[in-house]
Amino acid sequence: MLSIIQKKEFFSFLHPARELWFWWLTLLAIFTSGRVVFFIYFYERIKDSDSALWLTFVHGFRMDIISACALLLLPAIILLSSPVSLAKISNQILKLYFLIVILIAIYMEHATLPFINEYDVRPNVIFINYLKYPKEVLATIWPLYKLELFFAFLMMAVATYWLLHRRRISFMPVLTTPVWKRLVLLLPVMLVLVIGVRSSFGHRPANPSDAIYSGNRLLNEVTKNTLHSVLYAVYSDMKHGGSAKIYGSMKQDVAFNRVRKRLHIASSQTTDSPFRRVEKSHFESRRAKNLVILLEESLGAQFVGSLNPNEHRNITPNIDKLSQEGIFFKKLYSNGTRSIRGISGTVAGFLATPGKGVVKRNQAQKDFFTIAQLLEPRGYKRSFFYGGESRFDNMRSWFSGNGFNEIYDEASFNKDDFHGTWGVDDVTVVEKADAYYKNLSDKGENFVSVIFSTTNHKPFDFPAGRIELVEGVPEKSVENAIKYADYAIGHFIDLAKKSGYYEDTIFLVIADHNIRVYGDDILPVDMFHIPGLIIGGGIEPVQIDSVTSQPDLLATVLDLMGESFEYPILGKSVFSENKSDVSLLQFHDIYGLRYKNEIAVFQPGTPVETYLIDKNDRLRLTKHNVELEKDNLAFITTLDALYQKKLFH
Repeated sequence: MLSIIQKKEFFSFLHPARELWFWWLTLLAIFTSGRVVFFIYFYERIKDSDSALWLTFVHGFRMDIISACALLLLPAIILLSSPVSLAKISNQILKLYFLIVILIAIYMEHATLPFINEYDVRPNVIFINYLKYPKEVLATIWPLYKLELFFAFLMMAVATYWLLHRRRISFMPVLTTPVWKRLVLLLPVMLVLVIGVRSSFGHRPANPSDAIYSGNRLLNEVTKNTLHSVLYAVYSDMKHGGSAKIYGSMKQDVAFNRVRKRLHIASSQTTDSPFRRVEKSHFESRRAKNLVILLEESLGAQFVGSLNPNEHRNITPNIDKLSQEGIFFKKLYSNGTRSIRGISGTVAGFLATPGKGVVKRNQAQKDFFTIAQLLEPRGYKRSFFYGGESRFDNMRSWFSGNGFNEIYDEASFNKDDFHGTWGVDDVTVVEKADAYYKNLSDKGENFVSVIFSTTNHKPFDFPAGRIELVEGVPEKSVENAIKYADYAIGHFIDLAKKSGYYEDTIFLVIADHNIRVYGDDILPVDMFHIPGLIIGGGIEPVQIDSVTSQPDLLATVLDLMGESFEYPILGKSVFSENKSDVSLLQFHDIYGLRYKNEIAVFQPGTPVETYLIDKNDRLRLTKHNVELEKDNLAFITTLDALYQKKLFH
């Protein structure tokens, strides 16, 4: 039996480890409390999951341990190896470190709920990317999340007071212990922490995919740890840089051939642009047509009466009316969930690359195919209109570097115009664009132009008095913002008809993506459904019921221009005899390749699965479609190669 003195000496010897134990438990308490809140808040959406709900706390605790152990690595080294002579300095460093870590942990748990409400996932690399735009983000967050911010800062203030004044953090008793006694503990403590961080004795350490145990995607998100998700996303982005390697490997020529076969695209005669081919028009035109792409921010199909029979609030009267005058696409699906994916899909005919979108990536800032580059040799004037700051998402650099020589953004408008959080309202933008087009038309010059709207973006700023507000919702709501955007569309088309260039112009009205993507499916296909409409002089009304993508619509408008074009667009005109019903959907790091009513879903770290898509775009697991699953990897490999090797021009 150990004597009382021996026991005291033993526990005194373990005192440094006990100090770390306290902070480890504190972090776990913060993380677990957050998960309990999320579990209760989202219970209605996760209660019918196909997996045991209690497992979210088991798998979640594992994610929390990873984060807590990782956060203790640095202080453990300082605490257990710092010389006694540096005790005061080390004490201040540790006090500051733990104060910052605890405050960040508290803030991130509070930030998680509104982030999930917005993106239906825990904070990830998007959370970090938006820190580049503090003005816009603060102006968006403050009006919408005052209560959440108040509670976050209140809890942070309480934690600061408790740590500094009630508990009076001090590591001096440990730091003044002879260093040899602490060094004895360094190896075993570090070993335990490293094991905790790896959370695996296998070849690879654990990662966020280990929290995925259910077919209910939101339940998996509740299971994850926010700090771990954010830091792992940043690490993965820095390490892989958007590389396709995390999805698997496939030989480049095999991937190219699979993509060509799936899209029914002929082999290219050039190796430096493997998808470039000549597409002959199915139409005749006596003179060159103008082209205007009106790209609508976050316009989901569920708000459009002509696409959603359950929508009776008349939110989009102009789109509904115009859908009877032109080519209306009833099963159009966006590239992804971010504006830059919609821009590259609609303006370049490109699909979503792994990692960051090409609009923001270095090797696509020049000599990357766009509609402007295609029409520049034919003498077209090329312009981009945007009510906000074109530096956002690197748009100015990408557009100007790839053929658009005239850019009009917020700085181009008058100070007395309506300026909201995200820029000038849509009506003001289309009026400026109309005046520009009319001037070119009067001089007999052809033009290709992109107008990107801003109104339908939180906090939904738009001038009063132009629309009849939707009943039963706040004035600043997504419904009213969409109604104002719809009003701007109708107003613009009316101006074009009065200005005289309508008959010689093809107009593509299309959304960049849906509103915030939410849903319980691993990939919520219904939230990729967007409206698409082609109108203009000589366009015959028709409804397209086949599955289409944003690149398909770009190929279609070029077909309607009545000329043959050579381009690498990863889509086909809907008037082509061999058009394939294919769309590639990207949701964060998840890829879904859809063919008709089947979709192969690929997520890093988990087995690829095939699902059936029902009439409501909901998923039901089915037997593996091996060829579709292989083609999914082929698309990912191809897109990565086209960008990395500059083969899309």
